[in-house]
Amino acid sequence: MAQPDRDDQRGALELVVYAAGDEAAATALPRKGAVTIGRGEGNDVRIDDASVSRRHAVLHVGGVLRIEDKGSANGTFVRKGDDKGAAAETRRVHRAPGETFDVELGDCIVLGSVIAVVRRARQEEGPHKAAEDPRRSNTSRVIVEDPGMRALHEEARRAAGSPFNVLLLGETGVGKEILARSIHEASPRRNKPFVAVHCAALSETLLESELFGHKKGSFTGATEDKKGLFEAADGGTVLLDEIGELSPSVQVKLLRVLEDRAVLRIGAVAPRPVDVRFIAATNRDLEAEVERGAFRQDLFYRLNGITLVVPPLRQRTAEIGELAAFFLADAWRKLDRKGTPSLAAEARALLERHPFPGNVRELKNAMERAAVLCAGDTVLPEHLPPRIARPSGSPPAQGPAPAPAAPTSTQRITESDVGEAEERLDERQRILDALEKCAHNQTRAAEMLGISRRTLVTRLEEYDLPRPRKR
Repeated sequence: MAQPDRDDQRGALELVVYAAGDEAAATALPRKGAVTIGRGEGNDVRIDDASVSRRHAVLHVGGVLRIEDKGSANGTFVRKGDDKGAAAETRRVHRAPGETFDVELGDCIVLGSVIAVVRRARQEEGPHKAAEDPRRSNTSRVIVEDPGMRALHEEARRAAGSPFNVLLLGETGVGKEILARSIHEASPRRNKPFVAVHCAALSETLLESELFGHKKGSFTGATEDKKGLFEAADGGTVLLDEIGELSPSVQVKLLRVLEDRAVLRIGAVAPRPVDVRFIAATNRDLEAEVERGAFRQDLFYRLNGITLVVPPLRQRTAEIGELAAFFLADAWRKLDRKGTPSLAAEARALLERHPFPGNVRELKNAMERAAVLCAGDTVLPEHLPPRIARPSGSPPAQGPAPAPAAPTSTQRITESDVGEAEERLDERQRILDALEKCAHNQTRAAEMLGISRRTLVTRLEEYDLPRPRKR
């Protein structure tokens, strides 16, 4: 009997690129083929970073993963993800144009000063735990440690049993979708579909087609009848995420669905009845949007049956440690590493002091990045993103690390090299943020950064950033 290919055994894979601090971008990988990586247009994975060459490398996907450097200016480094102990202090550098090197899941790939990793594709977004623990919500298996969050989940449990629509408010990344799923799972509709619609991710035309469906021939490309998401969720729950992004015309059609409990497909003449429970979520102040005429008042009152406000992570410090441990273990598993990683006390303390403007999403990205950089089985402060590892008020680096010279096959990369690359990424992002806040006024941006204008100009040249004009 023939043995399955290694790519069949691995399942779906993705390439995750960590650039500009702790932001991560994941690209699904094909089962077989060549994936081009670089700064230039036309690459399969485009990385907009000055340290990455226009055509930097090629990742060959198939039975064996291989990375090929295409003669990049700053090199392609590969650090094995399963190195342990003292051996983790040095890493062989691979850079030879035209030559390829094996890559395993979890290996740390450094492209210039950008970090990437191949891992198993994500299958779930929420941190699920055993329901038996009384500290966790009864409505779902998400981590609930903060007293305020326990009270919120109790409100959600009560709301789940009612037929009323629910409006979830809170900053971006606080976990509104996870709470929506919890409400669905605790409701009488739990055995019916849960459909999440990200209103900001689709154009107006495409959103209408996705929500309401269409008839064959109703527009160019409508080659067959299509059931909309509202019909697909019949009997279940629909989450309208980022509801504040809906255009006025879609708001009118959504209001009609809420009032008539029926949908009219694009191009159809007769509506179809639907039975769905609506949960809307937004990070906007919808009442303020109503006052300025950007959101319909009647739609707001239709959606605002029960309102729940999800607090930001900075107000839920008691949950940070356990959330971090979950995300770390989950990332470890996706990297195909054995054992259970731990979080050093110093690293945990830094996480609990960080304000997390990106909330739970930022914490998850930070722990995924830490799992990539950690060669042992304990995450240390140096594995955290610079903005977390360097607490507020700490003096910034006195200057950026020099641009890496083209390495040879005998050079080695250490964790400090990766740390210097991350510091450069962090400083570059701080410069961009300061320029944006100061409307690209270089003098004011330099004052905000605590450096002279001449130093700022030098940094712009070093990071290959354009000299901005005042807006």
